[in-house]
Parts: sequence; C-alpha cells; structure tokens
Amino acid sequence: MCLTEKKRENQLLILYASQTGNAMDAAERFGREAERRGCPSISVLSMDEFDPSELPNKEAVILVVSTTGQGDNPDSMKGFWRFLLQKNLTEDWLKGVNYAVFGLGDSSYQKYNFVAKKLDKRFSSLGATPIIERGLGDDQHPSGYEGALDPWMSSLWSILYQRNPRLLPNAITPDDTLMDQPKVQVIYHDTEEGLSPMTTSTDFNYLEMQLEKAHSMNPAKYSGKNRPDCFLKLTKNNLLSQVESGKDVRHFEFEAVSCAIDYDVGDILEVLPGQSPEALDAFMQRCNLNPESYITVQARDNENRGFQKPSSPVKLKSFIELTMDVASASPRRYFFEVMSFFATAEHEKERLQYFASPEGRDDLYQYNQKERRTVLEVLEDFPSVQMPFEWLVQLVPPLKTRAFSISSSNSAHPNQVHLTISLVSWTTPYKRKRTGLCSSWLAGLDPNQRVLIPAWISKGCLPPPPPSLPLILVGPGTGCAPFHGFVEERAIQSKSVTTAPVVFFFGCRNEEDDFLYRDFWLSHLQKDGVLSEEKGGGFYVAFSREQPHKVYVQHKMREQSSKIWSLLSQGAAVYVAGSANKMPADVLSALEEIVSNETGVPKEAASTWIRTLERAGKYHVEAWS
Repeated sequence: MCLTEKKRENQLLILYASQTGNAMDAAERFGREAERRGCPSISVLSMDEFDPSELPNKEAVILVVSTTGQGDNPDSMKGFWRFLLQKNLTEDWLKGVNYAVFGLGDSSYQKYNFVAKKLDKRFSSLGATPIIERGLGDDQHPSGYEGALDPWMSSLWSILYQRNPRLLPNAITPDDTLMDQPKVQVIYHDTEEGLSPMTTSTDFNYLEMQLEKAHSMNPAKYSGKNRPDCFLKLTKNNLLSQVESGKDVRHFEFEAVSCAIDYDVGDILEVLPGQSPEALDAFMQRCNLNPESYITVQARDNENRGFQKPSSPVKLKSFIELTMDVASASPRRYFFEVMSFFATAEHEKERLQYFASPEGRDDLYQYNQKERRTVLEVLEDFPSVQMPFEWLVQLVPPLKTRAFSISSSNSAHPNQVHLTISLVSWTTPYKRKRTGLCSSWLAGLDPNQRVLIPAWISKGCLPPPPPSLPLILVGPGTGCAPFHGFVEERAIQSKSVTTAPVVFFFGCRNEEDDFLYRDFWLSHLQKDGVLSEEKGGGFYVAFSREQPHKVYVQHKMREQSSKIWSLLSQGAAVYVAGSANKMPADVLSALEEIVSNETGVPKEAASTWIRTLERAGKYHVEAWS
C-alpha cells in the first residue's frame, strides 16, 4: 500500500455510526490519539454529517461502527450506507483511498458485528485499500470492546507511521496530556434572559420548551428529535407477575395529553425517564453547582457541529435533569483521564492515571462497567477532583430515551398507548443491588399524580401485517408485548373483513407466577377468536419450570410442526420477539428442523429457504439484551 499514490487531502477522516454512544466515544478517542501523534488535520464526524461523495478525495479513513439489534445499521449510518450501495459506483471508485474499520458488537447476538463486516467488504469492493485487518470489539470480552480496541489501535498507528510519516509525524506517543480546552463553553446569566415567566411544572408547553432548549445545547447526539412527539400521563400501573415469583412485570397504560397519538402495531415507544431528585441534588452539591443559575451552552469553536445556537438560557438544574445521566450510566474511560488532571490528592491522581492507561484497562472495567458505577459514585470515590462544569457537560453520559415495544392497538385504544415492562434489577460482582433507571421510575409512578412523560414514536423491527397475512408469532416473557397489540388489532379487523389464521407460541416459568395476560390470550382462543382453532389459529404455552426438564417455545413449535409448515405453505410470516440471549437462534434452529422434516430436504436447504423468507420480508426478529 502506498498512501501517497495520488494527490489527496493530507487528512485523517474518522467517521462513526453510534446508537448508544460507544462508537462515538471510540471515534473521539481516535481523534485525540491522532492529535497527540502530530496529525496535521483530523476530522471526526458522525456519518450523517459527512457527504459520502467526498470519499474518493480522502487519503485515510477510519470507520467506527456499532451493530444494533439483529445486525441493523445505526440510524446515523442509513443514508451513508444507501449511498455506498448505488449501482453506478464502480469497482475502482475508491482506488487510492486507505481505510480501516473497527466494529462494536456483542458476540451473544447471532449477527455479531455484522455492520462492520459488511462495511469493510463494501469499501474493499469499491477499490479502497485496507490499512489493517478490521477490528471487532466484543461486549462479552472481560474488558468490553476496549479489549480489542487497544491492541488494534496500537497496530493501526504503527502501520500508519511507517507508511506515511506525513500523516503521523510523532512515532512515539507523548505523555498523555489533556486537550487544551473542553469543546464546549458555558455562559452564566444573571436572569432568565428572554424567557417568558415560568408556569407550573405540569404545563407541557413549558416542559417542551425546556426540553428543546436543553437538548439543542447538549453536545451529545440524540437519535430522536429534540421536540417530543407527545406528552403522556400514566393511567394504569398494574402488576402482571405474582409478588412471590421473584419478577416484577407490569402493564402500563398511558394517555396522550398534548396531542392525538398515532402509531401502528409493532411500533416502538421511546420514553425520557425522570431522575431521582436526591441524586440530582447530590450531584450538584458534589460539583459545587448552583441549581438556580441560568446558562447557555455553546461550541467553543466553529468546527463543532454538535449543537445548535441556543435561543435563550435554561436553568442549570433543568439542563442537568433533562440531558445528563448522573446516577444511572457509567462514565467512559476518557472521563477518568480528565479527572486525573484535576485530582489534587496524589494517590487519587495516580489511581486515575492508571485507570486511564492501557495497563489499567481490565481493572477499570471491573471497577466501572462491571459494577455499573455512576458518575455521581465515581466523583464521590475521588473527593479531591473538582471538574469544571464545561468538562462535565462534555463527558457525563447523556440521558437517553428508553425504547419499549408497544403492546396495544391504536384502533382498540384510541389516544392511548400500553407497555409491558419487566423491572430491570441485578446484583453486581460486589453484591450491590442495581435497578434500571426507566423501569424502576415507571414502576414507582402513581396514576393519580399528573407526571408528564416526554415520548417519541418510532418504527420497530416488526412491521404491521395486513389482515390477510397468516402469522406465526413467537414471544416468550415480555416478548409477548407487541403480539398483544397484534391480536387486539386483528380482533378489530375481523369485525369487518376476513382475517388469516394467527398462531402464537408463548413461554414463561410457571402458570401461576408469570403467565402474562393469561385471560386475554384465553379469551381469544374461544370460538371465533383470533387464536381459535375454528379460524385455523392456536395458542401454545411453554412452562419452563413446571416439570423436571426445561420446556421452551422451540419445543412447543416442534410439537406443532405440521401446523407451522401448513401455515408457511400458505405464505405465513414469522415474527419473533424477546430476549436476545439464545432464544432467537433456538427458534430459528427449530424452524429449520421443521421445514427439513416436513419437506424431506436437508437442513442446509431448509436454512436457505428461511433466508429467502427473511429477504421476502416474512421473517422478523425484535430482540433485546
């Protein structure tokens, strides 16, 4: 490879596509490391901020991409990827462009790092030259994705320096130094300049304005829009599981209060969770912040495209409450590096420098990610550190929306949206109890209190089926949520048109403890119901813990082999929802076995047939970890 074959921009372009922030964090680290090695020109951009037609003019491109869901592109990569797939791009379109791909994925998913692999293949097919073999970060590694990132990055810099010293003049990394300034600046205001007088906290117009302003000032990239699609109020908070089951699964019903709500079955509701007032107060006290002051946040230089120019100030407390996750998310590695600069106690400085070094990577992972230590907890562990608010704005993980499958039909419940949520809780390696921010917040809400919940509607992985399409639904546990909406919708449709059969495979531990929506399913199993035998349907439950051997949904599917094949022969679509652990792969394997046994073809041919089903838009999976 020769990086100087053509006259190109002497620049290192770093592009990232991130869904949760990890890929952005890694890309920004590439930028800092390149700067320390003397790179004359560095550009770090989200893929949706870059014009892909400019790629042939670039000298060296680093692509950092995450894989979401079942091998899906992050939202910010979709336009970039569509451009690369154009048929008019020739096999030498990127000749002379040198590239490297690093992927972030989770090997417990079936399509591990699928996005990075296909991006690498596409760049190569367009004539670009790989600088180094693609790197694949794995969340299952004892050190997380950084377990692969650190050695891969070290090799990348070494190769780049050897082949083009112009691009990276410094062969040896200098001692780690902090960048001169944070990329944001905070301006304090004496009064709430230019803002209308504050109304009550229950006024959704005021809350909407605060949200829009706060998000527009925050440098984090938000996947959703700054302005919510609607505001919801909780009307029902019902426990579905038995208290003694060890699980806390709830049925929530919400009513739209700001505007009419519109969605299809299979859609996703994104909710911005509330934060603990006690945690927010503790954070502001620890950081010596005045919650009543008014601020605007803006880019320190014109290069930063992270956020818009604010229209007017926002209260500091509101900015933190709506945009900064201070007591739920764990900080990134760079947070510890910056902290080390501000530590005044020598033993704290040494420990933070160690955590930020490659040698301390594994220990940091155990201390931070494995324990899910929050920003507040980390700051409390290092009391000598006083970080300027500018750095906190830049480095505290953004407060993100949480996405849930909608479990209702808009036709059956106009202006309402229902969710089925399991309270997330776990014990850390050091026996500390943790709960999920959003699920525990929702579980603690009282329907009698008017709490306004900002919400966004988005398309999920389960497209709404037409009434004429036969359905094979597989949804153990809370995977039943979207199918609750599917059945409601088809029941409405059946009153006016002829509907195709629906077969549903549900799974839980025990009939008495966690048979979610038992009466609902059984009512639709009655004569002429959506799941009834008379209509060609069926409802089959796997109780995994009610006998000596485990029984799961895939076992019930094999028992109904002929029925499944009969529906598939009629053009049925398969929908799978639930845990991403082993369930989707086990269901796929059961289907391959069923097709093979019912048709007499080898399992490889059955596998090919199901892939054809997927390409035809008749095999859908929505799984979560």
